Amino acid sequence: MSNPILLYTTQLIAIMSLILLAIGYLKAQPHATSARVFTLTALFAVLYIIDGMSEVHVDSMFKLNLARWELLIHTAVPAIPGLFMIYSFLEFQENRRFPVALGVLFAIQIVLEATLVLLDGGNGVALELLNTVLDILQLLFVGFAIFWTLNGWRADLVEDRRALRWMIISLQGALIFFVVVVENFLVVFGSIDPVEAQFVLISAIAILVTAMLVATMQFNYVSLSKVIRKVAVLTEESSTESSAEFDIDRFNRQFRDAKLYREAGLTIASLAKKLNLPEYRLRAFIHKTLGYRNFNAMLHQYRIEDACEELADPESKTVPVLTIALTVGYQSITPFNNAFREIMGVTPSEYRKRKLSGD
Repeated sequence: MSNPILLYTTQLIAIMSLILLAIGYLKAQPHATSARVFTLTALFAVLYIIDGMSEVHVDSMFKLNLARWELLIHTAVPAIPGLFMIYSFLEFQENRRFPVALGVLFAIQIVLEATLVLLDGGNGVALELLNTVLDILQLLFVGFAIFWTLNGWRADLVEDRRALRWMIISLQGALIFFVVVVENFLVVFGSIDPVEAQFVLISAIAILVTAMLVATMQFNYVSLSKVIRKVAVLTEESSTESSAEFDIDRFNRQFRDAKLYREAGLTIASLAKKLNLPEYRLRAFIHKTLGYRNFNAMLHQYRIEDACEELADPESKTVPVLTIALTVGYQSITPFNNAFREIMGVTPSEYRKRKLSGD
């Protein structure tokens, strides 16, 4: 059995690290929705640790009575995977709307978790099945978070932030996935002792969160992007001829005038090949020279500008908006509408109406 003092100390370290990490995120991005969601996730993780201090196997010296907070804790803690999913979406899926179906599933999960708390003591096949479904939902949410991380990571053009976010979100995803599997499957089915499971989980949380905290504080000194840049320098030496004299005029001739942005599914890697440039140099050019945060933001800008010309052209007034969206490179109407509203402040239909009416 684990030493109660060691377990209690580990819990305190994990709690303090989570709080400091949340404060750091808020301080770095006080107005960002993603930072607020991260903070809420961290606070719910604190509740998870505190809840562990009330278990029956906890030494009486350190045991807490949380009966009055049971509804809050047991509803908030299962929401962590869903919040992590939302956080990852906000970080990596810019100019897109959060999927309605996933939002509904998350809301249903919270309601059902609260219902289970109120029905405490109930049993039966239906409740067991419901618990299993809720556990699977949590894994599904973590899976979407990891997918969005992998899908959006390469679009970020700021190397330091890209490497840092990748490291932190990977650790978060692995940790949440590990906790969900151990708590909801291994312990439930008796594959591991609950006391030992709690100690292992709390230790993992303390170690990983502390590592994230240290990495965040020291990232300017120990930066993964330094390694990336060193590799880039070596690549540049062998690519000077193909990348010489690359400037905005040349980029516009090759990218804008040739309408390369209209290619559906265009990536920064495929664009680099078309422009005969090393990918690292194209990333730096788009971020430092053109001023875009990521490749997707630049792609949206060029596509929407093209769409605006089509929408304002009287000769194209009978062309459906969907056709224009497909022409400029979008594969469906929803991302086009979202990007258009984000950049222009109005819908494509409203923009066309104003331009054609002379407003």
